[in-house]
Amino acid sequence: MADVTYREALRQALDEELDRDPDVFLMGEEIGRFEGSYKVTAGLWAKYGAERVRETPISEEGFVGAGIGAAMMGLRPVIEIMTINFILVAMDQVVNHAAKIRYMFGGKVGVPLVIRTPGGAGAQLTAQHSQSLEAWFAGCPGLKVVAPATPADAYGMLKTAIRDDDPVLFCENLVLYNLTGPLPEDGDGAIPIGRAAIPREGTDLTLVAHSYTVQRALRVADRLSQDGISVEVVDLRSLRPLDVDTVAESVRKTNRVLVAEEGWSTYGVGAELAARLQRVCFDDLDAPVERVGQAEVPMPYAKPLELAALPLESKIEAAARSLLAECGL
Repeated sequence: MADVTYREALRQALDEELDRDPDVFLMGEEIGRFEGSYKVTAGLWAKYGAERVRETPISEEGFVGAGIGAAMMGLRPVIEIMTINFILVAMDQVVNHAAKIRYMFGGKVGVPLVIRTPGGAGAQLTAQHSQSLEAWFAGCPGLKVVAPATPADAYGMLKTAIRDDDPVLFCENLVLYNLTGPLPEDGDGAIPIGRAAIPREGTDLTLVAHSYTVQRALRVADRLSQDGISVEVVDLRSLRPLDVDTVAESVRKTNRVLVAEEGWSTYGVGAELAARLQRVCFDDLDAPVERVGQAEVPMPYAKPLELAALPLESKIEAAARSLLAECGL
């Protein structure tokens, strides 16, 4: 099969799930006639009509709440929020309602809801439009949070998310939309939530990442290999549930681990992994868990400052080399 872009993989998954299950419908701003701000829903309004591809006002709290209600009644809404930055307007609906309804109703009512939303920085979209907030939601019991890094994972995990009986926050990244890769040729292609992947094996260092940072990690691994350094890259794919077992197995092999993320390191994904790994891999670690994240500032607009704030390959590589040097390599 020819390679497809990340956005095309998402569109194909939506198309197949709309066709498979009449209870699935899409809802969001400009996703119909305009075909979405990032063209993920291109052609779906024309194919399925306004009942299945519903355009909404600019009112995130309103249409997320409506989606929760529809899910409680047995439908399977897939909500698109234009960027993860705008989900803050609907924070109460996501955290206080979608995440807690199954628990508060004694398991008798579920919320089979998917919220798709892109985050990330690098396009000079300023501090209010350049955030990676997935770790905030990963800290909330009752939600599932995924962040696929490849077209195949985006395709397979979106299918799984739509079929899940609990709310799933499906985090994308603006830079990933044009990334290309193959889709599975055989079978359904659905990928379980909660299982990390290892796109590159190695023996000297475990480099853990999610979303677009996985692509950065793979490029860093390529550079380090030129100096004979073997890096194993672990793609988390899912932040809640978090597959610590796969990471720990890798750390037991390499004895060193670096976690890179586009969000802030403070209270971030790397902080959570460091806390867990120091317990399950205490005797295996040759050095403390190292972390790299975005600078602890609101994202600047000026391009040189934006680049200085981002966890680019140069910063990840420098952290990896420093960690290896600390271990005498």
